[in-house]
Amino acid sequence: MQVILLDKVANLGNLGDVVKVKDGYARNFLIPTKRARRATAVAIKEFEGRRAELEKTAAEKLAAAQAVGEKLAGKTVTIAQKAGVDGRLFGSVTNFDVAEGLKKLGFDIPKANVRMPNGPLKTVGEHPVQVAAHTDVVVEVTVHVVPEAD
Repeated sequence: MQVILLDKVANLGNLGDVVKVKDGYARNFLIPTKRARRATAVAIKEFEGRRAELEKTAAEKLAAAQAVGEKLAGKTVTIAQKAGVDGRLFGSVTNFDVAEGLKKLGFDIPKANVRMPNGPLKTVGEHPVQVAAHTDVVVEVTVHVVPEAD
């Protein structure tokens, strides 16, 4: 299916690009989240009329994300979990736990934007985690996992 992108989409394209994607990806993700529209002649003509407005909106989102990224860079999130004597956790620390920790610090980051390159954290200690405030703004945050006091 041919779609016109209304926002920058990672690994796909930038605002205004006409790309061919699988039907399910377009119907179930891109179109419902308002990141794309079907690339019909009418839609392309309408997009060209609104291009400046959409680019301005995208620039504002990027500027806001960069401001959040600057505040977020270098922060440490402390999470307490039950742990054994050897420092291994009973369970793990996931992107949901990190997003909740960021929420307590005053940053409203969805869990999907917390990237854990090595999967869930399973040991006590400090671990680097990437947080994507925007597709172009990715900052590193330190997650400090401490054993929970009984």
